[in-house]
Amino acid sequence: MARALWAAGFRRGDIIHNCFSYHFTPAGMMLETGAHEIGCPVVPAGVGNTEQQVRSIADIRPAGYVGTPSFLKIILDKGAEMGADLSSLRRALVSGEALPGALRAELSGRGLSVRQCYATADLGLIAYETVPDAGLILDEWVIVEILRPGTGDPVGPGEVGEVVVTTLNPDYPLIRFATGDLSMMLPGTSPCGRTAPRLKGWMGRADQTTKVRGMFVHPGQVAEIARRHPAVGRYRLVVGRDGSNDRMEFRAEVAPAARGPDLALDIAATIQAVAKLRGEVAFVDPGSLPNDGKVIEDARSLG
Repeated sequence: MARALWAAGFRRGDIIHNCFSYHFTPAGMMLETGAHEIGCPVVPAGVGNTEQQVRSIADIRPAGYVGTPSFLKIILDKGAEMGADLSSLRRALVSGEALPGALRAELSGRGLSVRQCYATADLGLIAYETVPDAGLILDEWVIVEILRPGTGDPVGPGEVGEVVVTTLNPDYPLIRFATGDLSMMLPGTSPCGRTAPRLKGWMGRADQTTKVRGMFVHPGQVAEIARRHPAVGRYRLVVGRDGSNDRMEFRAEVAPAARGPDLALDIAATIQAVAKLRGEVAFVDPGSLPNDGKVIEDARSLG
């Protein structure tokens, strides 16, 4: 975590107000350990107790904050309500949830330089931000692959898939650890000059398992359907409703010359064999399906 904190602008002697939890999760301790590596004292604030957080910041005057971005906003809002001076907070490293552009802009408008990092309890730091909205630079101690959900197959350049990480930590080695998160690799190098590969950032969850007519359908089953038909490029299974009945449609990018009624019937038979459910087949033009990493799209209304 030291590299992420350094990239966020923290330097030796800066006091850090740490609002990651210290209970039943290693996030608080992970950030504190990284802060100590670069010589930063830490206020182990944890989560909750918003008024006490505000009073602590006003009294101790830390240089920055680490925690979730939403809780930082809650603290600042409470500080404004209480009339407390929180102006010592000049920088923040946030993680644990998405950082929407509107929230980053709001925090920036309140005088904070905000950077984000991507980490998990098992792996530790995976990637960190140096320039806002320019991707997250991979940490030098991890190997990251982007795989098609439900398979062990790498996606093509610029495609969205599941983030799978290998770390050769001698105390806790992990080989191809599936994070369950969706992202993509960005081309080129960071505007800051670092040459390590970059992730676009968190783009959703890869576990798209859904229940259709009382039976679970998994991304791996959808991938198997496509694997048995080489003419299929990008694909997705769209689950909708026809009245009160669930309806499945397998949408497949297939070149016009390769389409035909026999292929549609063959794919429909494969759907029945693999998923044990009937499904329709629709051919679409290559490149027309969204590049969002989805293998299963649940389009059913909750109403």
